[in-house]
Amino acid sequence: MWTHRSWQGRFLAHPLPPHERLRAYAGWCTAVEGNTTFYATPSRETVVSWARQTDPDFRFVLKLPKVVTHERRLTGAEEDLRAFLDAIEPLGPRAHALWIQLPGSFAPTDVPVLARFLRGLPTTHRYAVEVRHPAFFDDLRALRALEETLGTVDAEWVPFDTTAFFRTPPTSDAEREAWTRKPRTPLRTRALTDRPIVRYLGRDDPARTVEGWQPWLDVVADWLREGRSPTVFVHTPDNADAPDLARSFHREVRARLPEVEPLPDPTPVGQSTLF
Repeated sequence: MWTHRSWQGRFLAHPLPPHERLRAYAGWCTAVEGNTTFYATPSRETVVSWARQTDPDFRFVLKLPKVVTHERRLTGAEEDLRAFLDAIEPLGPRAHALWIQLPGSFAPTDVPVLARFLRGLPTTHRYAVEVRHPAFFDDLRALRALEETLGTVDAEWVPFDTTAFFRTPPTSDAEREAWTRKPRTPLRTRALTDRPIVRYLGRDDPARTVEGWQPWLDVVADWLREGRSPTVFVHTPDNADAPDLARSFHREVRARLPEVEPLPDPTPVGQSTLF
């Protein structure tokens, strides 16, 4: 997600050719969620362009195609999975983790299916799983079964923290739309691997977004002290200020741990020219 319309002219120069937009985004943040891969596997040529626009230590967390996770529900999707893995191969080390987002109907009774799927994946990648069924959070046996399954292949559990978002009723059109679509899952702050991934959803009001992420500052700082390498994605319903908010979160973590590397200085957004 690096071509958000509201970022153009604010965080990214405008107009900017499509093959330069990721490079500009990478001046603001050092990781990105590959959400578009959920809807369609990109061409290898497109992925080569992504690699050219980013440094080797840039982090892509790429979502597996929905045909694998939602339509086939991890069963009989070998051909689609092979096509996806082949397409993203040019990213090399930039493919920080492959993100297996499962539908809300994927229940604890489906964990054996997930276990078989994970065991069949190539070990050349790291994997992170996001579940949304309430039982994984409410039922201790279901939670432990999922953690054990993930642990067998060193896969991470991705929390999607929507607790701050659902704390009070929506106040904008974007918030009202998100209110009907986003999952209401309890806060989870336990990391299973040395590369935890957090997805946090705030509000369109930046101050309320900052207020809501306060518990994560200590969690992330503790992970860093333990030698882990966390990746945190900051969302709001309209995502209008997401790059700036992400940098603010990073600054607050650095205030606790000054030894954390600073983010790059973004290229100033001025009047662009074709020559």
